[in-house]
Amino acid sequence: MLLPKGSAINWKSARARLPPSRAIWNFLTRTRFLLFVAVAGIIVLIWNGVRGTAGDWQRFYCFGPAKSPMQMSPNEQAQWAGHLQTPVIFNHHEPIEINSSSIKRVDLNPITSTPQALAKQERVLILSPLRNAAPYIEQHFDLLSQLTYPHHLIDLAFLVGDSTDDTLAVLAMELERVQSRTDKIPFNSALIVEKDFGVTLSQNVEDRHGFAAQGPRRKAMGKARNYLLSAALKPEHSWVYWRDVDIKDSPSKIIEDFVAHDRDILVPNIWFHRYKDGHDIEGRFDYNSWQESETGRKLSATLDRDIVLAEGYKEYVTDRKYMARMGDWRDNKDMEIPLDGIGGVNIVVKADVHRAGINFPCYAFENQAETEGFAKMARRAGYGVYGLPNYVVWHIDTEEKPGNA
Repeated sequence: MLLPKGSAINWKSARARLPPSRAIWNFLTRTRFLLFVAVAGIIVLIWNGVRGTAGDWQRFYCFGPAKSPMQMSPNEQAQWAGHLQTPVIFNHHEPIEINSSSIKRVDLNPITSTPQALAKQERVLILSPLRNAAPYIEQHFDLLSQLTYPHHLIDLAFLVGDSTDDTLAVLAMELERVQSRTDKIPFNSALIVEKDFGVTLSQNVEDRHGFAAQGPRRKAMGKARNYLLSAALKPEHSWVYWRDVDIKDSPSKIIEDFVAHDRDILVPNIWFHRYKDGHDIEGRFDYNSWQESETGRKLSATLDRDIVLAEGYKEYVTDRKYMARMGDWRDNKDMEIPLDGIGGVNIVVKADVHRAGINFPCYAFENQAETEGFAKMARRAGYGVYGLPNYVVWHIDTEEKPGNA
């Protein structure tokens, strides 16, 4: 600002023109001025808040084309829906409690199958499929009662199907006899599963063990085992022990002996006693435990995939190496050999193998069914299948006719 000539401004003259300080102080402390300042501040704060909220609303709710969702194209709807986000705030320090009785939690992480099964109190499930088995059930329970693995860690399960004798009644009476005892013999639990599959094949040796019966019989047995497994296996089980009812004798420590090997699937050698002219003939029984041969592989390559091979019969030559023809019960019982097929008289399986989906094919799997198909399936999935040629479990003598292996 230009000043006219001759004019001069100094501090005293400027100060003289200012209102007195008391007047300024009185103005600033007036109620109307203070109220004005307060109202102005509130307006500014509200404006900032409304402007931020409007921006948030625009960002979360007003994204997308200005049209009804019914009028949007599929691409516009996908873009609009993909933009929606609902903010979630987690409090990681506050535990979640579920009190509904209809909701159950199963944690399989602590369930293990280890060589220290006894020390870790691992649970064992013993499974036995039964059909017209009344004559063998009492002896079966006598052998089970002799098992040294703690019985409170053992659960029993049986499947009774297509029986025409008193299998179910005898089973019920034997379970009552064992489970009503007051010592350490009773088992943790027992389950009876009833399921008929329409099997009409006779149980006599000629029909049951004849070659023509093997395909249908093994498929039916595979189905029975799978039904029993699905009904009985519980989350707490670490080991599954398949044990046929017609075992004549076996070591009382067989569970401890087998879990100590820490194998996915393990079977013993199955022989039988036959007494003739005062002599004990140690017969070989189970030819379903074998090692594959080149002849067997070539034969399978030529067969229709629905044909089920049965070992121990002259109709098909496989040159497979049978564990039944190996070993001696007087030698080292812990010696192992890998197997490609197994029999079902006595099988110890880690429960997680079954949980992973390895079961007993009731159809031709690589031209095998039931237990041999089970072994093939397990090996295909990368599990180990082994046998103990010097560890013998004795089967009843079926007095089969000569001619088969």
